[in-house]
Amino acid sequence: MRRLCGRLGEQQIGESVIVQGWVHNCRDHGGVIFIDLRDRSGQLQVVADPEFSETFRVAEMCRSEFVIEAHGTLRPRPEGTVNTDLPTGKIELLADTIEVLNESQALPFQMDGTEVGEPTRLKYRYLDLRRPAMQQAIRMRHQIVSSLRRYLEDREFTEIETPILTRSTPEGARDYLVPSRNSPGHFFALPQSPQLFKQLLMVSGFERYYQIARCFRDEDLRSDRQPEFTQLDMEMSFMEEPEIMGLCESMIRSLFKTVLDADLPDPFPKLSYRESMLRFGTDRPDLRIGLELTELTDVMKAVEFKVFANPANNPDGRVAALAVPGGSNITRSQIDGYTEFVAKYGAGGLAYIKINDISRGREGLQSPILKFLPDNVLTEIITRTGVQAGDVVFFGADVRTVVNDSLAALRTRIAMDLGLVDANTPWKPLWVVDFPLVEWDADQKRWHSLHHPFTAPKRECLDSLDNQPGEVLSRAYDLVLNGAEIGGGSVRIHRPELQQQVFDLLGIGPEEAGQKFGFLLESFRYGAPPHGGIAFGLDRIVAMMCGVDSIRDVIAFPKTQRASCMLTEAPGLVDHIQLNELGLRIKSTPPT
Repeated sequence: MRRLCGRLGEQQIGESVIVQGWVHNCRDHGGVIFIDLRDRSGQLQVVADPEFSETFRVAEMCRSEFVIEAHGTLRPRPEGTVNTDLPTGKIELLADTIEVLNESQALPFQMDGTEVGEPTRLKYRYLDLRRPAMQQAIRMRHQIVSSLRRYLEDREFTEIETPILTRSTPEGARDYLVPSRNSPGHFFALPQSPQLFKQLLMVSGFERYYQIARCFRDEDLRSDRQPEFTQLDMEMSFMEEPEIMGLCESMIRSLFKTVLDADLPDPFPKLSYRESMLRFGTDRPDLRIGLELTELTDVMKAVEFKVFANPANNPDGRVAALAVPGGSNITRSQIDGYTEFVAKYGAGGLAYIKINDISRGREGLQSPILKFLPDNVLTEIITRTGVQAGDVVFFGADVRTVVNDSLAALRTRIAMDLGLVDANTPWKPLWVVDFPLVEWDADQKRWHSLHHPFTAPKRECLDSLDNQPGEVLSRAYDLVLNGAEIGGGSVRIHRPELQQQVFDLLGIGPEEAGQKFGFLLESFRYGAPPHGGIAFGLDRIVAMMCGVDSIRDVIAFPKTQRASCMLTEAPGLVDHIQLNELGLRIKSTPPT
C-alpha cells in the first residue's frame, strides 16, 4: 500500500514501503543516484544503488517532474548526511524497484523558487500550483474555509446555495450578462452578490444563513480584484448591530487563532465614519500606522495664500496636515516623488514645512510656503500637529475628497518607506460604523447609496429622510484589518413602505422598483422579520493571512487584469451556430 513521503519517520526504519510522487530533483553522487521524491505531504530521499541494476537504470532516466513509484526498505541516513531542514531528513528509502508512471518534458520554469513572470505562471498554472508556495497558499485557503464553516455550524447556521443565473439588478458595478436561448432578447445576470436571495431566506424563516458564495463583477481590475471572486456571505434574523458584530468579531478571532495561532484584541475598537475620515482620510485606516491627519481648514480661512484659503472657504473643501516624525531628513527628490504620487489622487501639489529647530520659531522652519503664512498660523500648525525638531509636515488643500484620498494614500506610503508600521502588533482590526446612508453625486445630480439600497437608516434619523437625507446615518458596519476592508454589512430594511421611501430618495420609482426588486418587495408583505448580515472578502482574507500582496496568489485559477484566463485562453470566440441559437449577431469581427 502506498505511503506518503512526508509522513514517514524513524519509527518506520526497516519497513518495506511503496511511495509515489514527482521527482523534485535527481543527483548522481559517485555512482549512487539520489532522488528527492515529492508528494502532497512533503519529500523523501530515494536512493538507487548499482546493486539493483534495473532499478539503477530506471533512476538514470529520471528527470525533474517525472512521476514515479518506488518500492524499497526505509533506512537511517548515513552519519553526516542528515538534512535537518526536512522532517524526513534522518531517513531515506533504498529502492529495489523504481517504475516511471509518466515522463515530463523540460519545464517552462523551475520548481526551486526561482522568480517567474506572472504571465508564464498563469499560462502554466497547473505547474505553478505544484510549487511549494502555491501549495501552501491553497492549503491555507482550505484551512480558513474549514475553520469558518465549523464556527458557523457550531452556532446553528445553515449553508444554503443561491442561484448563479439570476436577473440584473443595480448593485454598483457592471453585470456579466448571459443570453437566454429559451427567451430570445432576454438575459440572465451572474450575481454580484447573493444579497436579494439571502434576504428572501430570512423571510423564509431560516434565521441563520451562510454560504461560501461565488460572485461576479465586470469592473476594472487590480491586485485585490477579480471578475469572479469568493465571499463568506451571512444573514441573520432578529439580531441588532451589536449582536451581529459581536458574533462576526468572535469568528474572526477564532479564525486567526486556529490557523495562525494569532491573538486578536477583544473587543475590536470602533470608529465612526466621520472620525475615521477626519483622522485618517479614509474609512479603512491601517491602525498599525500611528500617523494621523490634523484639521487646519478653520486656520486657513483668513490667510492670503489662495492655495490654502480657497479650499478653506469652500463648503466642500478641506485643508489638513500630515506630520511625520523624523521626516526632516526626507530629501527634495523624495518630496518630488511624493508630489507625483499624490497627483494620482487628484492633488495639484504637495506643500511641506520641515521643522529644523522649533525653538527658533520661523527661523527654524524650512519651506517655500513660509513667506505666505503669518506667525500666528505657523504657531497654530505647530501646536495642533505637535511636531518636534526633525519632523516634517505635509499639507493637503483641495476639495475634501481629493485631500482625504491623497493624504490617506501618502500616510501609508510614507509609513512603509520610513518603517513607521508597528511590527510588534501585526494585526490591527477595526469596526467602522455610523456611515452616511446616501451621498450626493454632483455629476448625476442625485443621491446614491453609500452601501446598497437595502441598508436600513438609523431609527433616530427616519424623520430626516425626506428633508435632510445627507444627514441620515445608516445601520451599516465595515470590518477593517491592516488598512483593508475585509467585511461589510448592515441591518436591512424589512418593511416595504420604508424600502420604497429609500428607493424614492435614490430616484427609483415604484414601477422601476417593481421591475427590478418586485419579488423582494412582495415578500416583505408576508411577515418579513428584522434581519441583517455581512459579507467577508474571502480571497482578501486568505491573501493577508498568507502574507501575499495579490489575491491571484491564493486563487487556484485566477484571471489577469484584463479579465482573461491565460491557461484556457478565455474569453474566446463562438461559432455562428451558437450565436444564431441565442438570437445574437456580432456587429463586426473582433480582433484575434
